[in-house]
Amino acid sequence: MKVIIVGAGIGGLTTALSLFEAGIESRIFEAASAVAGLGLGINLQPIAVRELAELGLADKLAAAAAPIEELAFYNRHGQRIWSEPRGLAGGFHWPQYAINRGALQALLHEALRARGGEATVVTGHALVDFEQDATGVTAHFVDSKSGRRSHSERGDVLIGADGLHSVVRERFYPRQALTFAGQMMWRSSLPVPPYLGGRTMIMAGHRNQKFVAYPMSPLADGNVVLNWIAELGTTGEASPREEWNRRVDKALFADRFRTWKFDWLDIPSIIDRAQAIFEFPKVDRDPVSRWTFGRVTLLGDAAHPMQPVGSQAGSQAIVDARAVACRLAKGDPVGALTQYESERLPLMRAIALQNRAMGAEAMLELAEERAPDGFSDINDVLPQAEREERSAAYSRAAGLNVESVNACSPYSP
Repeated sequence: MKVIIVGAGIGGLTTALSLFEAGIESRIFEAASAVAGLGLGINLQPIAVRELAELGLADKLAAAAAPIEELAFYNRHGQRIWSEPRGLAGGFHWPQYAINRGALQALLHEALRARGGEATVVTGHALVDFEQDATGVTAHFVDSKSGRRSHSERGDVLIGADGLHSVVRERFYPRQALTFAGQMMWRSSLPVPPYLGGRTMIMAGHRNQKFVAYPMSPLADGNVVLNWIAELGTTGEASPREEWNRRVDKALFADRFRTWKFDWLDIPSIIDRAQAIFEFPKVDRDPVSRWTFGRVTLLGDAAHPMQPVGSQAGSQAIVDARAVACRLAKGDPVGALTQYESERLPLMRAIALQNRAMGAEAMLELAEERAPDGFSDINDVLPQAEREERSAAYSRAAGLNVESVNACSPYSP
């Protein structure tokens, strides 16, 4: 069997590694001239770390990432609303990690080249068309720089792991527009002294004014590289594409956070010190009823583009990759892709819809609505039982309960 993978992001690279482990040939075609991700952060949930450990990457991941052992919600006055242990501290057998997205892609790419050879990933080739018949799929590519037809590839299966603006998905859903959530986000990173113990991810504010921060790598001098996101609601329209590399001036949003100087984190200083700030809108697409069409399927953001709530997108792409490779290892390409879809699509639909409702982060919005000027006791605003249930409900929807994650991976050969 031969699998054609479109896109050398986290999902595509993990798929190729998983297929190699299962003894299945694959080849990735990437439109960019090199495999590289923007140098900002991503969180990997224990369920994804488990799968990367199954691929023999635990030690390399631990060396490149920062463990996250607490998630904490605060209001815009710096008062704690909720906190919960994460990763090993939360009883999981695997950590939760924060890592530079580019570093994770490089780690996966290096492992794939070492195992499958340089020819496994072909860069500078953009998919423009494909067709399938009873025996396979033929994909057609153009040179990304010249736009000229450059190559056609024949395989048994084609997997679209080509992200939010997936060419593969567009073939099956040609008129589905991006859905703008109404918030713009600005991201950057910089070295800071550790805060709140050095292993805490924080979210402060509410839906239309929020600040997210977490350490994504330790430094030799004792500081950490902090990944941060500032978010504001807007009444305007979002840009038509999610411009991950659009650099902007901090003056666009910095004044709105000028008073957010907490005892444990000086947010105005963090924003002021940032050297490069990237802007993008919070967007997703409506969940769809099918990912698989014969010998072609979707994976990761191409299959289930979701709002960046709950730190799920990258982790779930990794699990997708392991699931589809496991099913393909059984032999029947069409049946394997159908089974993969039936296992993964309902769960991803539930997460995407929960993310639109803010998931557990809805606690931030409720605290702002019920106590905009702050509180003396959070239990007067959000009772303990209500907070516990909101957290647990999202974990259940995301398949992140401790017992199921701590079980052996169902995707290992």
